[in-house]
Amino acid sequence: MQDPAGPGRSDRPPWWQSAVICQVYPLSFQDSDGDGRGDLPGLLSRLDYLCELGIDAIWLAPVYCSPMRDFGYDVADFTGIEPCFGSLGDFDRLVQALHERGMRLVLDFVPNHTADTHPWFVASRSSRNHPQRDWYVWADAGPDGGPPNRWTSRFGGSAWEYDAGTGQYYYHAFLKEQPDLNWHNPEVRQAMAEVLRFWQARGVDGFRIDAAAVLAEDVKLREDPPKPDADGQTPEPERVERVYTDYRPEVLDWLAELRRCAEADGPSLLLGEVDGSGDRIVDFYGDAGRPILHLPLNYRLIDTDWQGPLLRETVEHYLTLLDALGPEPGTAGARQGGPGKPKGWPCWAVGSHDKPRVARTLGPERARLAALLLFTLPGTALFFAGDELGLEGCPVPSEQSRDPFERQLPGFGLNRDPQRAPMPWSDAPQAGFTTGEPWLPLEPGHEQRHVARQQRDPASMWSLYRRLIALRKAEAALGVGSCFGFFTADALLGFQRAWAGRRLQVVVNLAGTPQVHRPDDGRPARLLLSTRPDPEAPGSSEGIRLEGYEGVVLVLD
Repeated sequence: MQDPAGPGRSDRPPWWQSAVICQVYPLSFQDSDGDGRGDLPGLLSRLDYLCELGIDAIWLAPVYCSPMRDFGYDVADFTGIEPCFGSLGDFDRLVQALHERGMRLVLDFVPNHTADTHPWFVASRSSRNHPQRDWYVWADAGPDGGPPNRWTSRFGGSAWEYDAGTGQYYYHAFLKEQPDLNWHNPEVRQAMAEVLRFWQARGVDGFRIDAAAVLAEDVKLREDPPKPDADGQTPEPERVERVYTDYRPEVLDWLAELRRCAEADGPSLLLGEVDGSGDRIVDFYGDAGRPILHLPLNYRLIDTDWQGPLLRETVEHYLTLLDALGPEPGTAGARQGGPGKPKGWPCWAVGSHDKPRVARTLGPERARLAALLLFTLPGTALFFAGDELGLEGCPVPSEQSRDPFERQLPGFGLNRDPQRAPMPWSDAPQAGFTTGEPWLPLEPGHEQRHVARQQRDPASMWSLYRRLIALRKAEAALGVGSCFGFFTADALLGFQRAWAGRRLQVVVNLAGTPQVHRPDDGRPARLLLSTRPDPEAPGSSEGIRLEGYEGVVLVLD
């Protein structure tokens, strides 16, 4: 598919800067063969739905060959398709169909580890002298004959597993069936670069790098220090400061190598799962001399307390880190013709297969406000399929959980099964997701939230998402315009976007009671969009009334 800017054009921003990206978890999207698990032909049959919603690209969770102990994030063959999802031919048809609709595919890329059934690991564990032994992280036993140190897996327990055949331990940041690759070995880095090239040759437009910050471990095997405030209520993996098993400095160099590889034969978007806390997220962008990720994923909209001043501080701080805030047009310091080039392009995500549903985290009313902010703040917008329906997740008791996270660490509220419940499409049996037994139960209340019902309801969350995405595409100010003028007043939070003389103001009421917004500069305001289906007139000289949990986009004349 040709770049929308056209060949040789560099005066337009990259496609992904104004894009709306939807993550699809294929197991839970649409089943085509009645086995209760979603697959590629099922996804292909639903592309018109995503197109109607206005999606620019899908981020597809792993469909590689896998034993499925971690549901695709344990890869047994990086260049094959797991039969439960379909075939390489199905994948090729999916890419072609997306491109025919003007959409793109971002594929999940899992470079940190493999499945223990991967041929690389089978060879590595066969002998200490095998040429691929150093493709994984091996170490001798500690002084007491046990694991080399006290490093803990992200899924709980020791991060080391003993291999009796060769008398050493191998490291696994996640499940013991997911041995970590040794990224210090340049042969490993070359092999993973070849994986990128394989999928690029099949038309993939970008990659989301799983666990991008944890590719390296300390070569001296030094211990992670304990967190001083951790207690028995803290899950075991979170009781240490991951100084030596997370965010090692060499990781940035390796990710920069992947960026060069991804762009060698044409542009490919790189998203990354990183530690987004504090100011660290900026490091993953790199700089002009060493660009790294295009979009380190940012979940701050759902990871912060939704109190007006704190939410404003969170948003402003992130945009300030990236130099993505601009002065008001027409004032001193304003750039001519646009907002200029920030240090890094912002992105906002309100859900994923690993995160509780935004409607569960914030509540259904504030989830509508989150949608408004997602599509009006500067940056790329990402959401998880089902968020557009206001899904809240299906409660799955710990003893019935499929998620290895919950099975290994029960009782800490870490279960990811709820957000992975199947998509409800209609009032047909099993909500139209499958003709068999769904691999996870459907969310309670899906009869009121399914796609067919919401598409007929102008007040539904689906209708709000569609209106917001359409507005984002229609208003350049929301796609690539400057952002400035943040304010908080009582329970109100607002900011402005501008482009080529067109000025918009976004205002959200974070309270459940009505609030009145009075523009400081006295500009007349026209209502462009409200999160309510039947908004009142925008107001008078007395101000603009926002109902409880209402958000609006105004045109300032």
